Amino acid sequence: MSASTTGVHLAWGASSHRGARRLLNEDRFLADRSVFFVADGMGGHDAGEVASAAAIDALRPLGALGTVGPEDVRERLGVAQDDVRAISTEPGRGAGTTVTGVVVAEQEGVPYWLVVNIGDSRTYQMSHGVLEQLSVDHSEVQEMVDAGLLTPTQALTHPRRHVVTRAVGAALPPEPDFCWIPIEPRDRMLVCSDGLTGELSDERIAEILLAQPDPQCAADLLVNEAIVAGGRDNITVVVVDATGAWQDTSDGSTTPRDALGYTDEDTLPREIHLQMGDRS
Repeated sequence: MSASTTGVHLAWGASSHRGARRLLNEDRFLADRSVFFVADGMGGHDAGEVASAAAIDALRPLGALGTVGPEDVRERLGVAQDDVRAISTEPGRGAGTTVTGVVVAEQEGVPYWLVVNIGDSRTYQMSHGVLEQLSVDHSEVQEMVDAGLLTPTQALTHPRRHVVTRAVGAALPPEPDFCWIPIEPRDRMLVCSDGLTGELSDERIAEILLAQPDPQCAADLLVNEAIVAGGRDNITVVVVDATGAWQDTSDGSTTPRDALGYTDEDTLPREIHLQMGDRS
């Protein structure tokens, strides 16, 4: 049977928390049918949380499409840019947000992950037991690492590590990064804000993803461990499994839950079977 008629089975879990030190959660996420995004707002109270919510709301219509292409994403990111730029803020403090994630797409009938990124939130792929960062941080320290001025270890504690070079809401519309990854059996995708990666190493993240077969349990545990490790920022995690990679052990809940008390109420059921080519 060809890939265009085989379809893709997805199961996911999501968890978000304000962390141990922040009063507000400025992260938002979208987990809807074939669309999985995390947005990390910037600009402080009444700016960051509004910016991330505006970006997610702008991306939400993508969930009505069976498959999504880059132009669909660009169009919705353009809406997000306009909406975030329209947010009223204190003088000298503009609103902005990162956006990263994956959508189910296809090329010539073959199912692919379309990875999207603006900013320093991250998207990873766990394949054949190996965790790989697919997104590239749009940050000052990443540019210094690329130029050989910093090592990756030095970048973890550099005082400019939170300064991003691209964001939705910036004066110039940001250019999103796109990359195409074929969807394979046993793929596990991780989409997260830097509240996770700032507390846990990639090695520890990989251990948790390998040890927890249920995507919701994996998302909850990652957030819990990030809080225990310091929880200095908001933490948001979306874990997506493809093509029945792990046996589902869900309790029948239709909304991803957060064991620590923060839930995005707009997510859809944790499991779905997608038929490629369906754009209804």
